[in-house]
Amino acid sequence: MAHAQSRLSRPPDPSAITVARLHYQGGGDWYWGSSALPNLLAFLGAETTLKVQPGPAPTVELTSPELWNYPILFLTGHGNIRFSDRELTILRSYLKAGGFLIANDSYGLDPAFRREIARVFPDAPLQEVPYDYGLYRCLFTFAAGPPKIHEHDDRPAQGFGIFLEGRMCCFYVYESDIGDGWEDPEVHGDSDLARRRALEMGANAVLWSLIQ
Repeated sequence: MAHAQSRLSRPPDPSAITVARLHYQGGGDWYWGSSALPNLLAFLGAETTLKVQPGPAPTVELTSPELWNYPILFLTGHGNIRFSDRELTILRSYLKAGGFLIANDSYGLDPAFRREIARVFPDAPLQEVPYDYGLYRCLFTFAAGPPKIHEHDDRPAQGFGIFLEGRMCCFYVYESDIGDGWEDPEVHGDSDLARRRALEMGANAVLWSLIQ
């Protein structure tokens, strides 16, 4: 992610990877799943040679100067999202500068997320990510796209992306709920295999944001 590093500053330890949780407005539960990001980063540290930032994941708002310290954002929840005009401008600039957004439909998020991301990039719509795209095979292989972790509406899990000049800047996971699969096992009672696949999918997304 050399392009991002040239335009975005880094967390306190520039050699460590972290993912910041995006605190958005609109009434949705942006805070859902407190154990998710620490578990994902621990998994990434265990399965790769990447150095990860220990401790709780940072939380950041789009209007905070701290946003530019974090090249990777995670957005999740069940309800509404609403970006102000100023937040739209900032998020557009952040993603154009090399930032990366991982968005997880934790059920009920889909209509609001699609509406708001279309406001961010009206000329770069969400596209379903082809199964042979690098994100699905850069570390762990997902021959049929994202894993199905929770039933939700019993639709197939899908991965969507926004691409700017050939670079993916947003990865949106729909009808899968990999974020719940990252949480501590007692939270949702997911099988070890389901949790493993969810963590693998998240690790791929983080790694792809760094190497594409």
